[in-house]
Amino acid sequence: MQRLGFIHDMMDVKVLILYVTARSQYPMTTQEIYEVCYQDDCLSYFDVCTAVPEMVKSGHLEEVEEGKYRITEKGREDGELTADSIAFTVKQLAENAVDRYNRQIRRSSYVKTQVVAKKDGGSSVIMALDDDLGNLMTLELIAPDQRQAVRLSRLFEKKAEMVYNMVMTVLLDDEV
Repeated sequence: MQRLGFIHDMMDVKVLILYVTARSQYPMTTQEIYEVCYQDDCLSYFDVCTAVPEMVKSGHLEEVEEGKYRITEKGREDGELTADSIAFTVKQLAENAVDRYNRQIRRSSYVKTQVVAKKDGGSSVIMALDDDLGNLMTLELIAPDQRQAVRLSRLFEKKAEMVYNMVMTVLLDDEV
């Protein structure tokens, strides 16, 4: 019985890994590589876990920090030669997944939160929003307990731009 999908052997896995890591602007963990590459039901996490160390050994990927990998120049060159073998639909899905990954990592570098326990039992939540030029806003709120502080932190990470826009709108409104 013939296997459906793009992934048929380990070489297909490696070609797809080269394709996505060449388009990633940031180093990726094995889990992130798997999530971005998972565009075909024939790919398994264990395939990626096997392929990544082999690709480091062959010089196609390099470990830049603990557990994070990026493509090498050799990998980039070989990836360009083999990219045509990837099915068009898999290629499109992988490109979209890499774009989402790049946006997510870039955004997370701009939104920072920190929860600091206070001596009185409450917690201080320090939230910052940056852009390419620097800090746009830093906000510190006091929460009555750790649970609520963590919740504020997580919600700010999701809605930082909305909070910034609302503050700017309220402060710049002439109707006061």
